[in-house]
Amino acid sequence: MKRSRRAFEIFNMSFLDVISCGFGAVVLLVLISKYQIAPEQGPNEEIAPLLSQVLELENRNKSLSEELQQLQQTLASASREAEALSEKAEIQAQKRETERKQGAKLQQDLEGLQLVQESLKRATITPGRASERDEEVGGIPVDSDYVIFIVDTSGSMKEIWGRVTKEVVNVIKIHPEIKGFQIMNDNGLHMISGYAGKWIPDTPARRKSVMNLFKGWNSSSNSSPVEGIEVALKKYARPDINLSIYVFGDDFTGSSYDRVVKEIDQLNKRKPDGTRLAKIHGVAFLSKHSTNRFPTLMREVTKRNGGTFLGLTL
Repeated sequence: MKRSRRAFEIFNMSFLDVISCGFGAVVLLVLISKYQIAPEQGPNEEIAPLLSQVLELENRNKSLSEELQQLQQTLASASREAEALSEKAEIQAQKRETERKQGAKLQQDLEGLQLVQESLKRATITPGRASERDEEVGGIPVDSDYVIFIVDTSGSMKEIWGRVTKEVVNVIKIHPEIKGFQIMNDNGLHMISGYAGKWIPDTPARRKSVMNLFKGWNSSSNSSPVEGIEVALKKYARPDINLSIYVFGDDFTGSSYDRVVKEIDQLNKRKPDGTRLAKIHGVAFLSKHSTNRFPTLMREVTKRNGGTFLGLTL
């Protein structure tokens, strides 16, 4: 007779016994083992290191600020010293430039005086031709048919413009009968542009209107009559007319007397009778503030070109 097999069960009593024993062993081990609870850190213990770092950074920042302040003071001191040295250097440079200009001016004046001395050695009129002198008024020949006024219109002349106008009127009055006249500044700029290259007809009414315009003439120039004389000779001088040029001024800003005299000699050529195309006269306004450069130049120019030089004291 066969025995019947029992059904196999996983969770039988033996298995449960083993599990229970194992669990009990684990509980026993937990109970008998030593353990400690980690102490909690209080808020003071966390802040203390941070405060220490903050204090250290503040001390370092203070030290750096003091060093920066010292560097700024040193830099400011060095900057002041550099500025003082720069000012001294600029003053020295200006002083040297002033001395250079004074030296150049003295050299030019010396050259001008030499020209005057040389010209004084020459007789103005040769004895054999004394009877051939033109009729004169106050030493100025008045036989010209045409007259040109070249007037310095710089700032210094504008300050005495009333006196300048008066002298221009006086000069034109000593020419009672002329065919035409012209007015320009020392740079060759015509006062009446519509008459540039042409003669202004001479009538009493025209003289009066032109002189009224002259009183209010506003033009700038560089106190150098060379350009004006060149324009006058190139545009108006001809062998078949009698021309007088009057140059009014108080200063000459050019660099060389010799060059100016030579250029005028070349332009103001001689006629077949030996006279120049134009007589060139000079009128200088002299004051304690003016230099002798314009008189020096015009004395030589007038002597070479049959003219007369007048120096008027202000």
